Amino acid sequence: MLPNKHLIIAVDFDGTIVEDAYPAIGEPIIFALDTLKKLQKEGHRLILWTYRSGKKLQEAVDFCKEQGIEFYAVNKNFPEEEFDGKISRKIHADVFIDDRNIGGFLGWTAIHKAIFNYEPPVKKKKGFFSFFR
Repeated sequence: MLPNKHLIIAVDFDGTIVEDAYPAIGEPIIFALDTLKKLQKEGHRLILWTYRSGKKLQEAVDFCKEQGIEFYAVNKNFPEEEFDGKISRKIHADVFIDDRNIGGFLGWTAIHKAIFNYEPPVKKKKGFFSFFR
């Protein structure tokens, strides 16, 4: 369990928020958007921390905004930060969520459980047979 405080959370995009389809934007990974919205709602600072740049970066930011997720900063520590080569490009964060973790991506259910200390309710998909219940 993580400490009960507002966290700074750096989140990768391709392969983490959406399926990796770079340079296109893949389909959202199940439970990613719900967890990010909950983190944002509870006051945690989300930083988009991605390889994308230029137009491709803006597409990712716009996609997330359309889904209801607005980042505190994008590829930097705070919105006003300007890269000048004298500061480290390492993002300062309490938590990094990335599909390139050692051991692979934990999955959004495990991330939700680690941060909020409970397992989220399972969402049932509506299928063909759901119409007969």
